[in-house]
Amino acid sequence: MSFEESPRPDLEAKPESKERSRHRAHGRLPVRERLKLLLDPGSLVEDGQRANSDPNLPGDGVVTGVGKIEGRAVAVMANDPAVKAGSWGRLTVEKILRVQETARAQACPLVYLVDSAGARITEQLEMFPGRRGAGRIFQNQVQMSGQVPQVCVLFGPSTAGGAYVPAFCDVVIMVEGQASMSLGSPRMAEVVIGEKVTLEQMGGARMHCETSGCGDVLVKSDAEAIETAKAWLRLMPSSCAQLPSRLAGKAPVQKGRVRDLIPADQNKPFDMQRFVDALVDPGTWLEVKALYARELLTGLCRLGGQAVGVVASQPKYRGGILLAESADKA
Repeated sequence: MSFEESPRPDLEAKPESKERSRHRAHGRLPVRERLKLLLDPGSLVEDGQRANSDPNLPGDGVVTGVGKIEGRAVAVMANDPAVKAGSWGRLTVEKILRVQETARAQACPLVYLVDSAGARITEQLEMFPGRRGAGRIFQNQVQMSGQVPQVCVLFGPSTAGGAYVPAFCDVVIMVEGQASMSLGSPRMAEVVIGEKVTLEQMGGARMHCETSGCGDVLVKSDAEAIETAKAWLRLMPSSCAQLPSRLAGKAPVQKGRVRDLIPADQNKPFDMQRFVDALVDPGTWLEVKALYARELLTGLCRLGGQAVGVVASQPKYRGGILLAESADKA
């Protein structure tokens, strides 16, 4: 059943909770609105819809299943921040493991919609030990790496062990002012080492996209984050057994000769982005790590309808020299 065809009396029929209203006031969408933006209408087949370890924890704080994006099958895992701040319990872990196994078996992309406070302190003993413990989530991510695309859309916090989920994905899209990724909290840092920091300084979206390089794309809203994930998936195959889709090529918008964009004087810097824009199919350029190591351009696009990756020196910044960060970015 799809979530549109199957009413959710435990979530949808009641008036919006204070928690959801608070999130919406901060520009954060409820989990099922995020899924509606991501997936084709009526395509979600949900797994463990009513699983919970407590009647007050609908779905145990996570929605998992398989749906379609523009007709192509994808698996999804979406934290529900309105249920115990999207925290993990034993059944949360089991649902995530099941959807990972489904993505691997069906050789389809897996999209993680992350908004979680991490593991519940009260369920540590139930969720970590054993073959179906939380550590297996990260083992699965590593084993799936290079087999199927793994996309992380980070809307809110990703704390403690949950911070490993984005770290093991192929691309991390972060909402500015909302998303964060850290193992501890500012309060923990103050107590342990006596240093006062903000959450933004410790693991905020802009910090990770500019300084650490753990974030790949910085966006302004939930809707923009989801659209970016869909744009990235359009340039990816469903698995390593396939090639990316090929479309009809588009003529570049550059008028005149492309070579004229490069100055004859080798000591004169120029904007490599203009050169890239003049070569690629219009409207297909998707830059990755735009704010990190800006002396290098990296991204995905189409060239004559074919999906390609681009690595290009950017003389506009630091003369395009190669540093440790730009080498890692490349």
